[in-house]
Amino acid sequence: MQAIDIMTPKVVSVGPDAEVRDIAQLLLNHRISAVPVVDDEHRVIGIVSEGDLMRRVKNDGDHRDAWWLTLFTGGKDAGDYVKSHGRKAHEVMTPNPMTVEENTPLHTIARMLEKHHIKRVPVLRDGKLVGIVSRANLLQGIANAEVAPTQSPTDDRQIREAILKEVENNTGVQVEGISVIVDGGAVEVWGLVESLEQKQAVAVAAENVPGVTKVENHLGMMPRGVGYM
Repeated sequence: MQAIDIMTPKVVSVGPDAEVRDIAQLLLNHRISAVPVVDDEHRVIGIVSEGDLMRRVKNDGDHRDAWWLTLFTGGKDAGDYVKSHGRKAHEVMTPNPMTVEENTPLHTIARMLEKHHIKRVPVLRDGKLVGIVSRANLLQGIANAEVAPTQSPTDDRQIREAILKEVENNTGVQVEGISVIVDGGAVEVWGLVESLEQKQAVAVAAENVPGVTKVENHLGMMPRGVGYM
């Protein structure tokens, strides 16, 4: 499955000169937590989240007449002031947000959200906004995804190569330290990894490769640095 299969296609977006109070109302009315900011060509230039707007709440008790004093005391800088007091979308938005193309696979999106600690990502087609994928969309897509792939490895050698590729690309385990044996679709994994999580990740990687009938996980654990000078 790809981004286009799970994205929310009708995206609520705003222009760079949208008023902050109007953006807040949009979030409330549509029960969403962020809106992309787009230019006249519908290209994404930023995103305004509820977190960006919360900065204003935190500053309600500030003495605004004396804000410039903080430029000399180090309490805040000019950028912080614009973010917390700006009235337009382009002043409070997070600029140049991460985006994905509509054909981006789900596992790539999942890793992106996790790695960068973000909750949603705009989806583009030819550089223009066509949708948005949130963590909720992603979970729904995974829950409803078909188990059977369109094409499967057909022999033990292909299965083994697929397992090693999945482990190397997605688990953080060094494939040089493990041995994968495949016989009639039955998989045995031997070697050393650094943690229980890595051991489990290798097993899951093998289980999800088409053609695998069972997995015997014989991996041992040795934390990084142990046993080495």
